[in-house]
Amino acid sequence: MASCYVCGKKKVVGHNVSHANNKTKRYFFPNLQRMKIVTEKGPRRVHVCTRCLRSGLVKKAV
Repeated sequence: MASCYVCGKKKVVGHNVSHANNKTKRYFFPNLQRMKIVTEKGPRRVHVCTRCLRSGLVKKAV
């Protein structure tokens, strides 16, 4: 599973809880987008979460 290149955000494990309080495993996935950004190693195509994109933590490569 991919994780955010900037903040390291990745899937988190939790439970579905029914009305009878039965618990089954589930996953919470971050909103990751695969895009070309400028890094210290030059332009790279990486996974970045939308929170980092919106905050302006990455610079898009053209």
